[in-house]
Amino acid sequence: MGLTVCSGMLVSVDCASYPKIYRFCISSFSACTVGTGGNMKPLEQMNIVDDFLAGSLIGHKEYGEAASRYILSCILNRKIGKLNVVTQKFLIGDNPERHCIRLDVYLDEEEGEIFDVEPDKNNNAKDIASLPKRARFYHDKIDTANLKSGSNYDDLRNVIVIFIMPYDPFGLSRMVYTVKKSCVEVPDMPYDDGDRTIFLYTGGTEGHPTEQLRQLLHYMENSVEENACTKELQELHKMVVAVKQDGEVGLAYMKSFEIEEKIRQEGIEEGRQEGIEEGRLEGTIRIARKLGQTDEQIIALLQEDSHITREQAEEALAKYSSN
Repeated sequence: MGLTVCSGMLVSVDCASYPKIYRFCISSFSACTVGTGGNMKPLEQMNIVDDFLAGSLIGHKEYGEAASRYILSCILNRKIGKLNVVTQKFLIGDNPERHCIRLDVYLDEEEGEIFDVEPDKNNNAKDIASLPKRARFYHDKIDTANLKSGSNYDDLRNVIVIFIMPYDPFGLSRMVYTVKKSCVEVPDMPYDDGDRTIFLYTGGTEGHPTEQLRQLLHYMENSVEENACTKELQELHKMVVAVKQDGEVGLAYMKSFEIEEKIRQEGIEEGRQEGIEEGRLEGTIRIARKLGQTDEQIIALLQEDSHITREQAEEALAKYSSN
């Protein structure tokens, strides 16, 4: 018998549920911020470690699932089942005091695991130092979104958060860092709460990754034809080229850059004239409206960009949408 999630008390529990119970209960103690920005890189020069190309490839209606299954099979060294692919998934909690998150690529395997794939090029010291807590927060939000009230803790799906980066997050020159929880006093004691975080450093030289994974990461860092050295990678490269040449993807890239740059620049400009924070919020909302963003997307962007609560973001949206 497992433990049931309810608002008042714990009904019953068996020992096998303890790891997942603990995993779920810590979810209310995390926080995270995300920042973006920068110059516009030509789409044809992008590599899969660039989050826009990764999201466009994996979320592509024609190539997305095949590309995702191949990439995940290389990383996990197993066959991957049918996938439901969601790019730029927003997870927004009920508590207005908590931050929302925007996941780059969310993959739901039928009768299997949930994957969050995060290409990451933010290699400044502060972002690197916060990676473990960022991963913790992502796991917690995914768990909270997938376990409904009244469900059993045994219903928690296994979740794997995968960061793919062209820098070494921990300075040990390893290509693969796999992180799972364990007992400090007895490291060999079985303890599996279903959570795993994998950090992949494309330039790593230490450890013993499979040759298939080594070749994939080399290609992801520099996604050109010369690096597609196997039949499978050649097929992946054809998909990458087709996605780059897709007119809808090109338009989406222009629009995404517009959103990121215009929102921030005009928000800052508004701020100079009307007070930095208030002007930034109004500028963000005004430009986001012009670019067709939904209320939920605008609220999420306000929370991320201005580090405010959901309640504050909703108030700002109501205030400036009426202007």
